[in-house]
Amino acid sequence: MKIGLMTSGGDCPGLNAVIRGAVLHGIKTYGHEFVGFRDGWRGVLEGDVVDLPRTRVRGLAREGGTILGTSRTNPYDGPNGGPERIAVTLERHHVDAVVAIGGEGTLAGAKRLAEAGLPVVGVPKTIDNDLQATDYTFGFDTAVQIATDAMDRLRTTGESHHRAMVAEVMGRHVGWIALHSGMSAGAHAVLIPEQQVPMDQVAEWVTEVHERGRSPLVVVAEGFIPEGIDEVVAGRGTEASGRPRLGGVGEYVTERLEAMTGIETRNTILGHIQRGGAPTGFDRVLATRFGLSVVDLVHEKQWGKMVAIRGTDMVRVPFDEALSGLKTVPQHRWDEAKVLFGR
Repeated sequence: MKIGLMTSGGDCPGLNAVIRGAVLHGIKTYGHEFVGFRDGWRGVLEGDVVDLPRTRVRGLAREGGTILGTSRTNPYDGPNGGPERIAVTLERHHVDAVVAIGGEGTLAGAKRLAEAGLPVVGVPKTIDNDLQATDYTFGFDTAVQIATDAMDRLRTTGESHHRAMVAEVMGRHVGWIALHSGMSAGAHAVLIPEQQVPMDQVAEWVTEVHERGRSPLVVVAEGFIPEGIDEVVAGRGTEASGRPRLGGVGEYVTERLEAMTGIETRNTILGHIQRGGAPTGFDRVLATRFGLSVVDLVHEKQWGKMVAIRGTDMVRVPFDEALSGLKTVPQHRWDEAKVLFGR
Protein backbone atom coordinates (compact mmCIF):
# COMPACT_ATOMS: atom_id res chain seq x y z
CA MET A 1 0.00 0.00 0.00
CA LYS A 2 1.27 3.50 -0.81
CA ILE A 3 0.26 6.07 1.80
CA GLY A 4 0.35 9.83 1.26
CA LEU A 5 1.03 12.10 4.23
CA MET A 6 0.19 15.80 4.33
CA THR A 7 0.42 18.59 6.90
CA SER A 8 -2.09 21.40 6.58
CA GLY A 9 -3.16 24.59 8.35
CA GLY A 10 -1.00 26.32 10.92
CA ASP A 11 2.36 24.71 11.64
CA CYS A 12 3.30 23.51 15.10
CA PRO A 13 6.04 21.55 16.86
CA GLY A 14 5.50 17.80 16.52
CA LEU A 15 4.43 17.55 12.88
CA ASN A 16 7.74 15.97 11.89
CA ALA A 17 7.47 13.47 14.74
CA VAL A 18 4.12 12.28 13.33
CA ILE A 19 5.71 11.83 9.90
CA ARG A 20 8.63 9.90 11.36
CA GLY A 21 6.44 7.62 13.48
CA ALA A 22 4.12 6.84 10.59
CA VAL A 23 6.87 6.12 8.07
CA LEU A 24 8.98 3.93 10.35
CA HIS A 25 6.01 1.91 11.61
CA GLY A 26 4.46 1.54 8.17
CA ILE A 27 7.66 0.35 6.54
CA LYS A 28 8.98 -1.86 9.36
CA THR A 29 5.68 -3.45 10.37
CA TYR A 30 3.63 -3.63 7.18
CA GLY A 31 6.02 -2.98 4.31
CA HIS A 32 4.00 0.04 3.15
CA GLU A 33 5.42 2.78 0.95
CA PHE A 34 5.12 6.48 1.77
CA VAL A 35 5.01 9.76 -0.10
CA GLY A 36 4.42 13.27 1.16
CA PHE A 37 2.17 15.90 -0.39
CA ARG A 38 3.87 19.29 -0.31
CA ASP A 39 2.08 22.25 1.30
CA GLY A 40 -1.05 20.56 2.53
CA TRP A 41 -4.08 20.20 0.28
CA ARG A 42 -2.28 22.18 -2.42
CA GLY A 43 0.04 19.25 -2.96
CA VAL A 44 -2.91 16.86 -3.09
CA LEU A 45 -4.74 18.99 -5.66
CA GLU A 46 -1.68 19.46 -7.85
CA GLY A 47 -0.10 16.05 -7.37
CA ASP A 48 3.02 17.62 -5.87
CA VAL A 49 4.56 14.61 -4.11
CA VAL A 50 7.92 13.62 -2.66
CA ASP A 51 9.09 10.14 -1.69
CA LEU A 52 9.47 9.43 2.04
CA PRO A 53 11.93 6.57 2.55
CA ARG A 54 13.24 5.67 6.01
CA THR A 55 16.39 7.70 5.42
CA ARG A 56 14.32 10.86 4.96
CA VAL A 57 12.78 10.72 8.45
CA ARG A 58 15.87 10.00 10.55
CA GLY A 59 16.05 12.27 13.59
CA LEU A 60 12.87 14.15 12.69
CA ALA A 61 11.17 13.82 16.09
CA ARG A 62 13.25 16.62 17.58
CA GLU A 63 12.79 19.06 14.67
CA GLY A 64 10.12 21.75 14.68
CA GLY A 65 8.03 22.79 11.70
CA THR A 66 7.21 20.33 8.91
CA ILE A 67 9.46 18.97 6.16
CA LEU A 68 6.40 18.78 3.89
CA GLY A 69 5.40 22.42 4.21
CA THR A 70 1.87 23.58 4.89
CA SER A 71 -0.87 25.87 3.60
CA ARG A 72 -4.50 26.71 4.22
CA THR A 73 -5.65 25.52 0.79
CA ASN A 74 -9.18 24.08 0.69
CA PRO A 75 -9.43 20.67 -1.05
CA TYR A 76 -12.60 21.81 -2.82
CA ASP A 77 -11.06 24.97 -4.30
CA GLY A 78 -9.77 25.44 -7.83
CA PRO A 79 -10.07 23.40 -11.02
CA ASN A 80 -8.46 20.33 -9.42
CA GLY A 81 -10.60 20.44 -6.27
CA GLY A 82 -13.33 18.05 -5.18
CA PRO A 83 -13.37 14.29 -4.66
CA GLU A 84 -13.58 13.29 -8.33
CA ARG A 85 -10.51 15.31 -9.34
CA ILE A 86 -8.57 14.28 -6.25
CA ALA A 87 -9.38 10.62 -6.90
CA VAL A 88 -7.84 10.96 -10.37
CA THR A 89 -4.69 12.53 -8.88
CA LEU A 90 -4.35 9.77 -6.29
CA GLU A 91 -4.76 7.10 -8.95
CA ARG A 92 -2.17 8.77 -11.18
CA HIS A 93 0.38 8.63 -8.37
CA HIS A 94 -0.77 5.18 -7.17
CA VAL A 95 -1.61 6.54 -3.71
CA ASP A 96 -3.96 4.22 -1.81
CA ALA A 97 -4.70 6.40 1.23
CA VAL A 98 -4.26 9.96 2.48
CA VAL A 99 -3.34 10.87 6.06
CA ALA A 100 -4.45 14.46 6.77
CA ILE A 101 -2.51 15.94 9.69
CA GLY A 102 -4.19 19.15 10.75
CA GLY A 103 -6.71 21.03 12.81
CA GLU A 104 -10.41 21.78 12.49
CA GLY A 105 -10.29 23.17 8.95
CA THR A 106 -8.05 20.41 7.63
CA LEU A 107 -10.13 17.67 9.20
CA ALA A 108 -13.39 19.23 7.99
CA GLY A 109 -12.07 18.94 4.43
CA ALA A 110 -10.93 15.38 5.11
CA LYS A 111 -14.38 14.51 6.45
CA ARG A 112 -16.11 15.72 3.27
CA LEU A 113 -13.70 13.76 1.09
CA ALA A 114 -14.14 10.60 3.16
CA GLU A 115 -17.92 10.93 2.94
CA ALA A 116 -17.51 11.15 -0.84
CA GLY A 117 -15.74 7.79 -0.80
CA LEU A 118 -12.06 8.73 -0.71
CA PRO A 119 -9.64 6.77 1.53
CA VAL A 120 -8.83 9.52 4.04
CA VAL A 121 -7.97 9.41 7.74
CA GLY A 122 -6.80 12.11 10.14
CA VAL A 123 -4.35 13.10 12.85
CA PRO A 124 -5.44 15.99 15.14
CA LYS A 125 -3.04 18.94 15.26
CA THR A 126 -3.46 22.35 16.89
CA ILE A 127 -1.49 24.30 19.46
CA ASP A 128 -4.85 25.62 20.74
CA ASN A 129 -5.89 22.16 22.03
CA ASP A 130 -9.45 22.95 20.93
CA LEU A 131 -10.43 19.78 19.04
CA GLN A 132 -13.18 17.63 20.50
CA ALA A 133 -12.73 13.87 20.95
CA THR A 134 -9.07 14.06 22.01
CA ASP A 135 -7.75 15.04 25.42
CA TYR A 136 -4.65 16.67 23.96
CA THR A 137 -3.20 17.71 20.63
CA PHE A 138 0.53 17.90 20.04
CA GLY A 139 2.02 21.38 19.85
CA PHE A 140 -0.05 22.56 22.81
CA ASP A 141 2.44 21.53 25.47
CA THR A 142 5.28 23.20 23.55
CA ALA A 143 3.31 26.43 23.14
CA VAL A 144 2.54 26.48 26.87
CA GLN A 145 6.20 25.90 27.74
CA ILE A 146 7.40 28.66 25.41
CA ALA A 147 4.81 31.08 26.82
CA THR A 148 5.69 30.13 30.40
CA ASP A 149 9.40 30.75 29.80
CA ALA A 150 8.61 34.16 28.30
CA MET A 151 6.36 35.10 31.22
CA ASP A 152 9.02 34.10 33.74
CA ARG A 153 11.32 36.59 32.04
CA LEU A 154 8.61 39.27 31.95
CA ARG A 155 8.08 38.88 35.67
CA THR A 156 11.73 39.52 36.51
CA THR A 157 11.92 42.72 34.48
CA GLY A 158 8.52 43.78 35.76
CA GLU A 159 9.61 43.32 39.38
CA SER A 160 12.78 45.34 38.73
CA HIS A 161 10.83 48.36 37.46
CA HIS A 162 7.67 47.90 39.60
CA ARG A 163 5.60 47.68 36.42
CA ALA A 164 2.55 45.68 35.45
CA MET A 165 3.22 43.32 32.53
CA VAL A 166 0.72 42.08 29.96
CA ALA A 167 1.50 38.98 27.87
CA GLU A 168 -0.65 38.27 24.81
CA VAL A 169 -0.68 34.62 23.73
CA MET A 170 -2.37 32.73 20.91
CA GLY A 171 -5.93 31.51 21.23
CA ARG A 172 -8.44 32.68 18.63
CA HIS A 173 -11.52 30.96 20.02
CA VAL A 174 -10.38 29.19 23.19
CA GLY A 175 -8.12 30.03 26.10
CA TRP A 176 -6.27 26.82 26.87
CA ILE A 177 -2.79 28.25 26.19
CA ALA A 178 -3.53 31.36 28.24
CA LEU A 179 -5.00 29.35 31.11
CA HIS A 180 -2.19 26.79 31.35
CA SER A 181 0.72 29.18 30.79
CA GLY A 182 -0.85 31.76 33.09
CA MET A 183 -1.27 29.27 35.90
CA SER A 184 2.23 27.93 35.29
CA ALA A 185 3.79 31.40 35.44
CA GLY A 186 1.75 32.52 38.45
CA ALA A 187 -0.23 35.17 36.56
CA HIS A 188 -2.46 37.50 38.56
CA ALA A 189 -5.17 37.56 35.88
CA VAL A 190 -5.90 35.38 32.83
CA LEU A 191 -8.26 36.69 30.16
CA ILE A 192 -9.73 34.17 27.71
CA PRO A 193 -12.35 34.21 24.93
CA GLU A 194 -14.76 32.10 27.00
CA GLN A 195 -15.03 34.72 29.76
CA GLN A 196 -15.96 38.37 29.12
CA VAL A 197 -14.33 39.90 32.19
CA PRO A 198 -14.98 43.61 32.91
CA MET A 199 -11.85 45.77 32.75
CA ASP A 200 -12.85 47.19 36.14
CA GLN A 201 -12.32 43.72 37.59
CA VAL A 202 -8.95 43.31 35.88
CA ALA A 203 -7.86 46.73 37.17
CA GLU A 204 -8.91 45.71 40.67
CA TRP A 205 -6.81 42.54 40.53
CA VAL A 206 -3.81 44.48 39.22
CA THR A 207 -4.14 47.16 41.90
CA GLU A 208 -4.36 44.59 44.69
CA VAL A 209 -1.16 42.94 43.53
CA HIS A 210 0.70 46.23 43.07
CA GLU A 211 -0.32 47.46 46.53
CA ARG A 212 1.32 44.35 47.98
CA GLY A 213 4.59 45.48 46.40
CA ARG A 214 4.49 42.95 43.56
CA SER A 215 4.61 43.35 39.78
CA PRO A 216 1.26 42.24 38.35
CA LEU A 217 1.27 39.83 35.38
CA VAL A 218 -1.81 39.70 33.14
CA VAL A 219 -2.10 37.00 30.47
CA VAL A 220 -4.57 37.58 27.64
CA ALA A 221 -5.52 35.28 24.76
CA GLU A 222 -5.60 37.01 21.36
CA GLY A 223 -9.31 36.20 20.98
CA PHE A 224 -10.37 37.74 24.31
CA ILE A 225 -13.24 40.21 23.88
CA PRO A 226 -13.33 42.85 26.63
CA GLU A 227 -16.72 43.69 28.11
CA GLY A 228 -18.45 46.41 26.14
CA ILE A 229 -16.78 45.44 22.86
CA ASP A 230 -18.73 43.37 20.33
CA GLU A 231 -15.93 41.62 18.45
CA VAL A 232 -12.28 40.62 18.64
CA VAL A 233 -9.58 43.26 18.42
CA ALA A 234 -8.13 42.85 14.93
CA GLY A 235 -6.68 46.01 13.47
CA ARG A 236 -4.19 44.12 11.32
CA GLY A 237 -6.33 43.31 8.27
CA THR A 238 -7.35 39.81 7.22
CA GLU A 239 -5.56 36.56 6.47
CA ALA A 240 -5.60 34.90 3.03
CA SER A 241 -8.44 32.71 4.32
CA GLY A 242 -10.54 35.79 5.07
CA ARG A 243 -10.30 35.48 8.85
CA PRO A 244 -9.43 38.60 10.87
CA ARG A 245 -5.70 38.77 11.61
CA LEU A 246 -5.64 38.85 15.38
CA GLY A 247 -3.09 40.57 17.60
CA GLY A 248 -3.59 43.79 19.49
CA VAL A 249 -5.90 43.00 22.38
CA GLY A 250 -2.85 42.94 24.66
CA GLU A 251 -2.11 46.52 23.69
CA TYR A 252 -5.73 47.49 24.36
CA VAL A 253 -5.64 45.86 27.81
CA THR A 254 -2.31 47.55 28.57
CA GLU A 255 -3.56 51.03 27.69
CA ARG A 256 -6.78 50.59 29.67
CA LEU A 257 -5.02 49.25 32.74
CA GLU A 258 -2.48 52.06 32.82
CA ALA A 259 -5.25 54.65 32.43
CA MET A 260 -7.44 53.05 35.10
CA THR A 261 -4.77 52.24 37.70
CA GLY A 262 -1.98 54.74 37.07
CA ILE A 263 0.49 51.85 37.16
CA GLU A 264 3.13 51.83 34.43
CA THR A 265 2.23 48.88 32.21
CA ARG A 266 4.06 47.16 29.34
CA ASN A 267 2.76 44.74 26.73
CA THR A 268 4.44 41.82 24.93
CA ILE A 269 2.82 39.87 22.07
CA LEU A 270 4.39 36.41 21.96
CA GLY A 271 2.90 35.60 18.55
CA HIS A 272 4.42 32.96 16.33
CA ILE A 273 7.33 32.06 18.58
CA GLN A 274 4.75 29.82 20.27
CA ARG A 275 4.61 27.73 17.08
CA GLY A 276 8.34 27.55 16.45
CA GLY A 277 11.31 25.55 17.62
CA ALA A 278 11.74 22.01 18.84
CA PRO A 279 8.80 20.22 20.48
CA THR A 280 8.83 19.30 24.16
CA GLY A 281 9.36 15.70 25.19
CA PHE A 282 5.62 15.31 25.82
CA ASP A 283 4.76 16.51 22.33
CA ARG A 284 7.42 14.30 20.72
CA VAL A 285 5.95 11.24 22.39
CA LEU A 286 2.33 12.19 21.67
CA ALA A 287 3.01 13.02 18.03
CA THR A 288 5.00 9.82 17.54
CA ARG A 289 2.18 7.74 19.03
CA PHE A 290 -0.31 9.47 16.73
CA GLY A 291 1.90 8.55 13.76
CA LEU A 292 2.12 4.93 14.83
CA SER A 293 -1.61 4.68 15.50
CA VAL A 294 -2.76 6.29 12.25
CA VAL A 295 -0.81 3.73 10.21
CA ASP A 296 -2.73 0.94 11.95
CA LEU A 297 -5.92 2.84 11.09
CA VAL A 298 -4.93 2.99 7.42
CA HIS A 299 -3.85 -0.65 7.34
CA GLU A 300 -7.30 -1.66 8.55
CA LYS A 301 -8.93 0.75 6.03
CA GLN A 302 -10.92 2.58 8.68
CA TRP A 303 -11.63 5.57 6.46
CA GLY A 304 -13.36 8.67 7.82
CA LYS A 305 -11.77 8.40 11.26
CA MET A 306 -8.95 10.05 13.16
CA VAL A 307 -6.69 8.93 15.98
CA ALA A 308 -7.03 10.54 19.40
CA ILE A 309 -5.78 10.19 22.96
CA ARG A 310 -8.07 9.52 25.93
CA GLY A 311 -6.17 9.48 29.17
CA THR A 312 -3.04 7.66 28.06
CA ASP A 313 -4.73 5.39 25.51
CA MET A 314 -4.82 5.79 21.74
CA VAL A 315 -8.36 5.54 20.36
CA ARG A 316 -10.12 5.99 17.02
CA VAL A 317 -13.02 8.37 16.55
CA PRO A 318 -15.16 9.38 13.55
CA PHE A 319 -14.52 12.81 12.08
CA ASP A 320 -18.07 13.75 13.10
CA GLU A 321 -17.17 13.38 16.77
CA ALA A 322 -13.99 15.39 16.43
CA LEU A 323 -15.77 18.21 14.59
CA SER A 324 -18.86 18.48 16.78
CA GLY A 325 -17.72 21.84 18.16
CA LEU A 326 -14.70 23.47 19.71
CA LYS A 327 -13.39 22.18 23.03
CA THR A 328 -13.60 25.33 25.12
CA VAL A 329 -12.34 26.01 28.63
CA PRO A 330 -15.18 24.88 30.93
CA GLN A 331 -16.48 27.09 33.70
CA HIS A 332 -15.03 24.96 36.50
CA ARG A 333 -11.49 25.28 35.08
CA TRP A 334 -11.87 29.06 34.93
CA ASP A 335 -13.24 29.17 38.48
CA GLU A 336 -10.32 27.03 39.64
CA ALA A 337 -7.77 29.47 38.19
CA LYS A 338 -9.68 32.57 39.29
CA VAL A 339 -8.97 31.77 42.95
CA LEU A 340 -5.35 32.72 42.25
CA PHE A 341 -6.08 36.14 40.70
CA GLY A 342 -5.43 39.43 42.49
CA ARG A 343 -4.95 38.73 46.17
